[in-house]
Amino acid sequence: MKRIAIVEDDETLRSELKVFLEKNGYEVSPVTDFKNSISVLLAGDYDLILLDINLPNTDGEHILKEVRKESDVPVIMMTSRDSDMDELLSMSFGADDYVTKPFNTQILLARIAAILKRMDRSSDAGNKIQTDAFTLNIGESRLEHDGRIVELSKNERKIMQCLMEQRNQIVSRDAIMEYLWDSDEFVDDNTLTVNMTRVRAKLEELGLKDQIVTKRGQGYLLI
Repeated sequence: MKRIAIVEDDETLRSELKVFLEKNGYEVSPVTDFKNSISVLLAGDYDLILLDINLPNTDGEHILKEVRKESDVPVIMMTSRDSDMDELLSMSFGADDYVTKPFNTQILLARIAAILKRMDRSSDAGNKIQTDAFTLNIGESRLEHDGRIVELSKNERKIMQCLMEQRNQIVSRDAIMEYLWDSDEFVDDNTLTVNMTRVRAKLEELGLKDQIVTKRGQGYLLI
């Protein structure tokens, strides 16, 4: 049974989501200790987190940023604010999806199922992908080359996985965004640019320059 954590200060919504998700076959753990929520989430071995942006004495984006330093557990951000900046920041910090209250619970359920299915596919895809130059360790989310290692964020790892699975082919920006989040609905073009810059920097840390070639107007090519 998949385990979902709910970090939400609205007691009514939190209770309704718990009942709804449990009826649909999930094990649900409400997190109400917002001060220590980061350590609670990291220790909980959850399969997915529903995380409100507006929380007492903290905010969900800070929690997300700290969780992402140690875990790639899927996170869906929830907010009552209809702000493009909130959405962009959430995605930049590594959120998997973003919903604005009030939301349709059936749609939320479908999004949860899609994200968990995608994670299961990723787990089954194999632990490592190798090229002549370096290795992508999927399970440990890192790049390895000549005895050296650099750690990757979830989005950085998925960008590398997408490019490596289509090596020596031009991969469009749209294709990469769909690979990252299964939908371009919640993706800002600047978010991909930021993540691509970070991926290139990680490769350069290993002494691997110019591995990713930009094809103007077409996309990216891993050589």
